[in-house]
This record gives sequence, C-alpha cells and structure tokens, in this order.
Amino acid sequence: MPGKPRPPEIAFRKHDHRRCQRQLLSEATQLCAERKLRLTARRRQVLEALLASHQPMGAYDILAELNQSAGEEHVAPPIVYRALEFLMSEGLIHRIESRNAFISCVQPGHRCGAQFLICRDCEQVAELEGNDDGLLAEADNLGFAVDHSVVEITGVCAECQKHAG
Repeated sequence: MPGKPRPPEIAFRKHDHRRCQRQLLSEATQLCAERKLRLTARRRQVLEALLASHQPMGAYDILAELNQSAGEEHVAPPIVYRALEFLMSEGLIHRIESRNAFISCVQPGHRCGAQFLICRDCEQVAELEGNDDGLLAEADNLGFAVDHSVVEITGVCAECQKHAG
C-alpha cells in the first residue's frame, strides 16, 4: 500500500487539506497504475469531488458538482454510479451506509471492513485505520461467513462540542 498511514482523527483536526487531497489522489493514481487499472478522467473527477472534504457526498450531489463544472457537457447518473462502483471495488472510496453517501478512503486500496466516526453536527467523517478482527473472529467462531463489514459510530466531534458548550 503506498504512502504512510494518516491519523484517523485528521478529519476532526486542523490540517492542510490540500496536502491531504494531493496525497490521497497520488496514492490512488499509483495504486491504479500498479494494478494496471484505468483511472479515467471521469473516475478521477468523482474521486476528486469526494476528496474535496471529509464530508460524505451522495451520488446526486457528486452528479450536480460534475455537471456544474462540466459546462455544456451533461453527465448522466449511470456514469457517476459506474465510477463509484469502480472506486469502491478498488478500495479507493467507501459507502457510508447510514447516509447513503460516499467518502474517500484514507488508505487507498484497503478492501476490508471499514469503521467510521461520524459527527452528527458538522457531518465530517473520520475513518478509523484499525481493523475489526475481534468482531470478525467472533463471527467466524459462530460459523458466520462475513461478506461485508461497516461500523458507523455517530456522535459529536471535539470541535462541535466546544461550539455547543
């Protein structure tokens, strides 16, 4: 996996987000090259839209953003959905189930279960870089074959708590 892991709380801390975007985009581009996959212009645009912030975006929000920046060219929903499907299958983005939205992966290429902290006030999402081995081991002990694992923890981030108090 390219690049160094970033602390999971980066979404909730001040940081140089442009650097964060460039690093994740670079890692995604490198990963696609290593896997001999095409990160087409449209797939890249969808990924860039998701990298714009640490807030998840719905497919139609992404579509609206692409159509706004496309000028005369109209982007159809199936194009966005195909790009999202590709990016998810390669571990470059995740789907936030509770929000029916998508967010970029902090560990491009990471295909196993995902765990998220979601602030209900500012709607930022931090992806935890740990794994859910204990949970998966428990499922295995019960003879349960896990297909997909997403853990979403909703609460209030430190910054929003400061503003509320």
